[in-house]
Amino acid sequence: MKNDRYNSGYVFAITLVATLGGLLFGYDTAVISGAEQSLQNYLIAPLQLGSFAHGATVSSALIGCIIGGVLSGFFSNRLGRKKSLQLAAGLFFLSAAGSAYPETLLFTAGQPTVGLLAVFNGYRILGGVGVGLASAICPMYIGEIAPAQIRGRLVSCNQFAIIFGMLVVYFVNWGIANGQPVEWIDRVGWRYMFASEAAPALLFFLLLFLVPETPRYLALKRQNRKAFDVLEKINAGKEKAQAILQEITGTLTEGVKARLFSYGRKVIIIGILLSVFQQFIGINVALYYAPRIFESMGAAKDASLLQTIVMGLVNVVFTVLAIVTVDRWGRKPLLITGSIGMAAGMIAIAVLSFFHIIGIATLVFIILFTASFMMSWGPICWVYISELFPTKIRGQAVAVAVAAQWAANYFISSTYPPMMELSSGMTYGFYGLMSILSALFVWKMVPETKGKSLEQIETIWKQPERQETP
Repeated sequence: MKNDRYNSGYVFAITLVATLGGLLFGYDTAVISGAEQSLQNYLIAPLQLGSFAHGATVSSALIGCIIGGVLSGFFSNRLGRKKSLQLAAGLFFLSAAGSAYPETLLFTAGQPTVGLLAVFNGYRILGGVGVGLASAICPMYIGEIAPAQIRGRLVSCNQFAIIFGMLVVYFVNWGIANGQPVEWIDRVGWRYMFASEAAPALLFFLLLFLVPETPRYLALKRQNRKAFDVLEKINAGKEKAQAILQEITGTLTEGVKARLFSYGRKVIIIGILLSVFQQFIGINVALYYAPRIFESMGAAKDASLLQTIVMGLVNVVFTVLAIVTVDRWGRKPLLITGSIGMAAGMIAIAVLSFFHIIGIATLVFIILFTASFMMSWGPICWVYISELFPTKIRGQAVAVAVAAQWAANYFISSTYPPMMELSSGMTYGFYGLMSILSALFVWKMVPETKGKSLEQIETIWKQPERQETP
């Protein structure tokens, strides 16, 4: 149909640039995995600091992620989506350089101090702020640029970029450390791991100069001529661009004040619960602690790393499945199907744990769990966050949802070890229960948005207001 035409090359090129933010999100999150033992040997052990300091150093970036999520609404509304992404790129670059050589200006290399450890964590927190900004604004940017009929597919590409970024840094860390003596890795190698992020961060910053600001943000700032020009390039025609611009401006001139709850509480609650459920089902436990989980089941260390690689490949394959099907099958069916698969996987692992059964079945059910997540809650949650909120409050609302997601991530990741000490079966049973509740939540509360423009989705939340207006 003529109305469904769009400039696919231009749209995909813009999306490719934006997903570099997702790649850096994954890269920055996972780079610590290769360096954490060296950091312990170089910085923490010589200061005679214990496991608390080690854990705080490994997870310090999460603090920045929460801060970045909270601030994303302010920056995306004040600076715009594009410049906010450039700010995130700058923070990634600064974090990479600073984390690689935290001694610059203030300290001497090879002489660990508490101050040096604090500065290192400060640079990691800065990178976390970049992750928090990118995690909120990359899906928002893609969602506001993408034509309605392929929006789900393009936003899902951001999740693929996150997973791919993690995979890339695993290979980078391995390439740096492979064949090198431990002494060299503890003295120099870990610095190369962090520094390696600087190149993609700089590339992301420069490429962002070549892409436009989103038409929704331009219209929100009353720059309708610029918004029209972007829409014309995206949709390959003046007529379609004018129709979309009229639809956008129509939603911005109806007198709704840009307060967080201008469209009611339900849309905000749904956005927060989507984010919280994405973490409470326990996916990051499976990702962060996978080698330890496999070792606790009796696998040798080399075998546990191999099983982790298998999980990584499964993640990539099933994320691609979500990209292919999200605009065909719809958001809700994928989320509910994924929740059922995750519940089956986690409940089976819980039963095996209660009976102390260790074997190939455990690996199969962990793969079932992660595959179900990657084809559903992994990418689709970000699709919903990018499209669910009305344009006037999108920056604020996405910030709230993403901050809730990072807070839930921190809570679930930090409570896993003590929960496992209490009961492994109970721990996995809890994640299985959360998976069941997530399916019920989506079935009862979350609207289907497949094929709808952002402005059509907005009318879902306006309806109650119109009924309440005397």
